[in-house]
Amino acid sequence: MQTIEADSIVVGAGSAGCVVAARLSEDPARQVVVLEAGGSDRHLWIHVPLGYGRTIADRRVNWMYETEPDPGMHNRRFFWPRGKVLGGSSSINGLLYVRGQPEDFDHWRQLGNVGWAYEDVLPYFRRSEGRVGPGDDALRGRDGPLTVSDISHPNPLSAAYLQAATATGLPLNPDYNGQMQEGTAYFQTTSRNGRRCSAAVAFLTPAMRRPNLRVLTHAHAERVLFEGRRAVGVVVNRAGQQVTVRARREVILCGGAINSPQLLLLSGVGPAASLQAMGIPVLHDLPGVGRNLQDHFQTRFTYRCRFPITVNDIMMSRWKMARMAAQYAVFRTGPLTVSAGEVAIFAKTRPDLPTPDVQFHYIGFSADRPAEGLHKHSGFTQHVCQLRPESRGEITLKTPDPLAAPAIHPNYLATELDRQTLLAGLRLGRRIAAQPALRQFIASEHMPGEQVQNDAELLDYAKAFGATLFHPVGTCKMGRDALAVVNDRLEVHGLTGLLVADGSIMPTLVSGNTNAACIMIGEKAADLVRGRTLARAA
Repeated sequence: MQTIEADSIVVGAGSAGCVVAARLSEDPARQVVVLEAGGSDRHLWIHVPLGYGRTIADRRVNWMYETEPDPGMHNRRFFWPRGKVLGGSSSINGLLYVRGQPEDFDHWRQLGNVGWAYEDVLPYFRRSEGRVGPGDDALRGRDGPLTVSDISHPNPLSAAYLQAATATGLPLNPDYNGQMQEGTAYFQTTSRNGRRCSAAVAFLTPAMRRPNLRVLTHAHAERVLFEGRRAVGVVVNRAGQQVTVRARREVILCGGAINSPQLLLLSGVGPAASLQAMGIPVLHDLPGVGRNLQDHFQTRFTYRCRFPITVNDIMMSRWKMARMAAQYAVFRTGPLTVSAGEVAIFAKTRPDLPTPDVQFHYIGFSADRPAEGLHKHSGFTQHVCQLRPESRGEITLKTPDPLAAPAIHPNYLATELDRQTLLAGLRLGRRIAAQPALRQFIASEHMPGEQVQNDAELLDYAKAFGATLFHPVGTCKMGRDALAVVNDRLEVHGLTGLLVADGSIMPTLVSGNTNAACIMIGEKAADLVRGRTLARAA
C-alpha cells in the first residue's frame, strides 16, 4: 500500500476545504495534502454561470444523491445534487452570495460556542470577500480572493418583480449582506468578469502553485486512521488502489453535511448501537454524528409569460441560443451569466418577528425539475423557503461499504411552525404576483394553478412538488450538548488530531444560501488550526 505523509490532511476540496487548504499552505513549513473524491474543475459548464443547469445532473462532477422516502412528504424521494469536483458544491451551485443574518451567528454564541458571534465571524467574511460594487466597507471586504459582483443584466421581468415586491410593502434594500437583511434587492453573485468564482478558482487553484500543497483528485476517503484516540491519517481509494495518507499534525474533514458524518461513521465514530448494527468496530460512541440535519425546503410558483422574453424562449430557438453564445463569448454578458436567482426577497411572515423568516428567489425561467430541462413555453419562477426550519433529519449508513451512498432522511415540514411559515410565504408570493407591475407579464399561474387556493391544497402541493434548496447542514454540529460532535475549536469531542470544518458544523441553519457561511467557516478553521484569530469587529 502506497503511503504519503503530510502535516495536515484536508478531506474534501469543497467550499470550506479549498479555503482551509489555501490558508494553511500559506505557511511554507507546513505540508498540506488535499483529498478530493472528484476530479478537476476543467469543465466548460462549471465556469459559465448558467452552466449549473448542466452540472446539476452531471455524474462527472456531482454525487447525485437521492434521499430515502420521506413519510411526511407523500413518501417521496428527493434529488440532492452535491459537488464532486474541485470546488465542491461551489463549482455547481447557483452562485448566490448570502451571508445570513447577524442574529444567526449570535445565536450560535448563545448556544455556548465561544468565538462564533457575528462580531467574531465578520472579519472572516470580510477577509474572504473581494466585493465589486456598493457596500459599507466596515462590513464588506474589498481585497479578498472571492469576487462578489452584482448581476450585470437586469431585464424587464426582474425589474417588474422587484417593483411588485416593493408594492406589497417590502423595503428596497441595496445590500442584504450589510446592516440589515430585510427587503428586496438584486442578488449578489460569486462571479468574476462573467465567469464563476468558485472556492477552487478563488482559493485552491492559486495555492496549488506552492510546493508544500499537494492535491489528490479521484481520491475517495474510506476511513480515518487512529492510534488510540488520535487521528493519524486517512485510507483513500484511488482507482481501486488503497493509499494511506498520514498526518503528522491533524486531519480536517471538509466533506460537507453528507460526506463528513458518513466518513466518521465508517471510521467507528458515531452512535454505538448504529455502528454495531453495521458491523463497524466502535472507536468512539458519539451519538450526534449524522443527527441534526437541516435544509431549506423550497416551493415554486411557475408562470406562463405573456411575452417571449424568458430564458425558456432562448432555449427553444437555435438563433437566439447562437446569439446568446456569441454575446457571452465576446462580452461575457447576457443570459449565460444568469445565476440561480436574479431578485432576492427576505421577508417576515408576521409583524412581531424581529428578523425575516422566509426568502424568495425570482428567476427568469421555469421548469418542473431543473435537471429535466426547461418548459417548452415562455415562463418564469418565484420560489419561497422558510429560513430557519425546526424540522430535523439525519444521515445514516446503508452499508459499511465506503463507496456506497449513505441514507439521507430529510424529514421536511415535520413541525407545525414549519408548515405554517411556508404557507404564509406562499400567500405572500401570490400577493406579489398580483401586483400590477408583475401581473402584466403573467398569462397564467402554471403551477400550482389557480385551482389550488386553501391552506390544505397549498400544503399538499408543497408536499407533492416542493424540493431541496440545496442547503443541507448541521450533521456534525458544534456545541456542548449531548448531540454536539465538535467543540467551538472544531475539534471532534473525545478525540485528538481530528477536526470538522464545513457546513455540517452549523448548530442551526443560517438565514439564506449557505456557501458564503461555509467559506467563512473555512477561513476561521484555518486560523484555529494555526492558533491565531482575527480581531473582533468594532
